[in-house]
Amino acid sequence: MGWLTRDFETAPCEVEVSHRFDSLHAHVKFLNGAVINPGDEVQVQGPPVMAPYGEVIREQRIARITRASKLEQIWTRMTGDFEFMELCEFSFSEEVSL
Repeated sequence: MGWLTRDFETAPCEVEVSHRFDSLHAHVKFLNGAVINPGDEVQVQGPPVMAPYGEVIREQRIARITRASKLEQIWTRMTGDFEFMELCEFSFSEEVSL
């Protein structure tokens, strides 16, 4: 991996999609121990996994990992905190509770 070039990798993975009252999530677990670093992109191959309400679906798939270049990794680490703040929602009110 160079300063400006990207590498590609494939990895077997397990996709878990939950659509229950107490848990609504989608997780990808790599079965070969692959680790995702800042700036990397993951694309799971195959059709979308759709879980009906009240169920959890687990399927084995292949994931394509696009490794970020060294420069992209550094940039992602430097700017990641600012992008996180976009996800935060702040509310200020003049109401006083007694």
